[in-house]
Amino acid sequence: MDNPFESGHIRNYVLFYVSIVVIMILFFIAATLFHDVKDIEKKVFNTKVENESMSETAVLEAKTTRFKLMEKAY
Repeated sequence: MDNPFESGHIRNYVLFYVSIVVIMILFFIAATLFHDVKDIEKKVFNTKVENESMSETAVLEAKTTRFKLMEKAY
């Protein structure tokens, strides 16, 4: 078996590793240059349920659902 330090195998493996890293960096640069990020609006959700806007049947249906909400949030 040949000595890998004398036959140049280590140099070939290092060059292969460096070429893979360079290709990955080039793909990353290409992906970030051509990716346009649009401004995204922040959505605000209304968490308060207004009983006046709900009809009385909807309020009764909400109270008689199969699932019971907990009194406290943990």
